Amino acid sequence: MLANFTSAIFTSLLLLSSPLKSGDNEELLVRTKNPSLPQSDVDLLEFPLNLEFLEAEFFLWGSLGHGLDKAAPNLTDGGPPPIGGKKANLDPLTHDIIMQFAFQEVGHVRAIKKTIKGFPRPLMDISPGNFAKLMDMAFKQKLNPPFDPYANELNYLLASYVIPYVGLTGYVGANPKLQTTRAKRLVAGLLGVESAQDAVIRGLLYERALQKVEPYDITVAEFTGRISDLRNKIGKQGVKDEGLVVPPVFGPEGRTPGNVIAGDADSLSYDRTPEEILRIVYSTGNEHTPGGFFPKCADGRIARSYCGGKD
Repeated sequence: MLANFTSAIFTSLLLLSSPLKSGDNEELLVRTKNPSLPQSDVDLLEFPLNLEFLEAEFFLWGSLGHGLDKAAPNLTDGGPPPIGGKKANLDPLTHDIIMQFAFQEVGHVRAIKKTIKGFPRPLMDISPGNFAKLMDMAFKQKLNPPFDPYANELNYLLASYVIPYVGLTGYVGANPKLQTTRAKRLVAGLLGVESAQDAVIRGLLYERALQKVEPYDITVAEFTGRISDLRNKIGKQGVKDEGLVVPPVFGPEGRTPGNVIAGDADSLSYDRTPEEILRIVYSTGNEHTPGGFFPKCADGRIARSYCGGKD
């Protein structure tokens, strides 16, 4: 017994004195912070934190006129405040819904950071100017006056149409790649609420599908179709996005132009990879070129690997 004990001590000392390669050291650090999660799961949980930060800030500013710095400053880890956030001119019902979304997103950021270390809030651009550029891209011309997401509840809902669905498709894409039950449970919980938010936004807009968005003389349905077409174009992986009204052949079972919930031929949710999501949220169509909502790149190992960053 004494010999076995001495051998165990010698082996432990030998391991401690052996130099670790950088990759080994990184893996050891990851296991220490996330004892039940492999690095691949950590990466896939870390990446959507970018989108959760974006949604939290956009919904907080739109409903309450302030962001995480006031609502939950401990979650920002000193990251910079977003550019251009402001309180939106919302009717009581829309304000109530968006405020609920805002607090839900605070919970999402917290849930991810309770599971993995994450990263500080990245710099994000939620300014009217950024949304105006996005809408100009969607319509392939400058809208006059420039689109302002904070001007009224309809504009704000159209701007909201831009964001949660992208995160939703990312969770669908990440789920089959996750290895652990813990990670899958977290993603399932996040996906459930993100899907519900997207359904509420689409439902509110579908009710007004034929209403003209002032002063552009363009219907709500056409706005959603143009936004979805743009995301398909710059995502570069075919149709994974659909507006509220589509040719009947593309509707549920090919039987209706109504498309309140987007889905594939079997009405299953579309999936996207991190690369596709970066192309979309950067508004550049290139995962290596930041811009759009993340003017200085999104954060996390996956995003940084495309922005030239190193761990």
